[in-house]
Amino acid sequence: MILNETPVRTSKNFNSNNIELKNFEVPQENNGFLNRNIYINSEKKIMIVAESQEDSERLNDLYEDNKVLVTEITKSDFKLKYGVGQENNPNQFIRVLAKEGATGVAINLEFTFDEENTNLQDAIEIYAEKDTDLDVTISYVPNEEFGEYSYHNGVIKLTALENANVNITVVNLLNNSSDNLISFENKLLDNAKLNYTIIDFGGKNSITNYYTDLFGKNSDNRVNSIYLGNNNQLFDLNYIAHCHGEKSNINIEVQGALKDEAIKHFKGTIDFKKGCKKAVGNENENCLLLSDKAKSLALPMLLCSEEDVEGNHSSSSGKAGQKELFYLMSRGLTEKDAMKLLVRAKFNTILEGITKNDVKELVSNAIDSKL
Repeated sequence: MILNETPVRTSKNFNSNNIELKNFEVPQENNGFLNRNIYINSEKKIMIVAESQEDSERLNDLYEDNKVLVTEITKSDFKLKYGVGQENNPNQFIRVLAKEGATGVAINLEFTFDEENTNLQDAIEIYAEKDTDLDVTISYVPNEEFGEYSYHNGVIKLTALENANVNITVVNLLNNSSDNLISFENKLLDNAKLNYTIIDFGGKNSITNYYTDLFGKNSDNRVNSIYLGNNNQLFDLNYIAHCHGEKSNINIEVQGALKDEAIKHFKGTIDFKKGCKKAVGNENENCLLLSDKAKSLALPMLLCSEEDVEGNHSSSSGKAGQKELFYLMSRGLTEKDAMKLLVRAKFNTILEGITKNDVKELVSNAIDSKL
């Protein structure tokens, strides 16, 4: 299977135009995924779960108040323009609608994998109307005792209207036997602000496609992402941003660490479209290599069809500094604990952006277990 193509072809020598997953098959059985919890402003909601394909294709209101509407949506309602989600055959449809003027809305969607819930293909649509303030956390986590194969193919599609302010945190902590494919597609209008925090730790293959359109004047999208790989994990990250609106802003910050024989491919493209005068785009990807066999490939790109814009890109990778390790170990830390401390310091700024303490603790424990 070939996935995650870059918007512009580069030299084949870079080995980054796409990713080919060999011996990879999409599970043929799609029996649904029932292990789902939804919290609204920290209060757990008992939601209807579709028990058949016919059920999942009906529009079914789940929860509504004067601030937010949570519904199941039909397959025909959900269309994706880009991303690995083209392979998606959803068994979970969720729409979150923040109503005009609503503030202080927090949604938490939890999907837990176990022996009876191994195949999740979710389609999540988030719609923030004018002058709204919305915080969404989406987590994909295995049951503590579950270590078998699971398959996740998710799509998260966001529309933010004028003056909307949206914070989204996505946490992938699947086990290393699993496959994780996830697509993001965003559309921002005037003065809309979107902050994304992506924690990407899980899956033997973890393939991410992030696509955003900054249509509005002064629209702003900030992406903070961390990945942590061990054993023979493969991460392929493809971030694409189109700046259309005047004074639009995109900032992509990716921090990662790899140990053992883990591999990471990063592709970042910022495209300044005609009409986006005074737009600013920044992308930075940094990888800490914790073994001699770990491999990191990065290809940041800037494309431009407009004058009077500012674009910056950078990428780097390198081993943990011997001086830093020696200093920490001279203070009584083992080499393993010193490595953990360096990784935590690298991730700390992004981890501090997670608003839910229980999610932050979950991620912290995952760092310990992987290192």
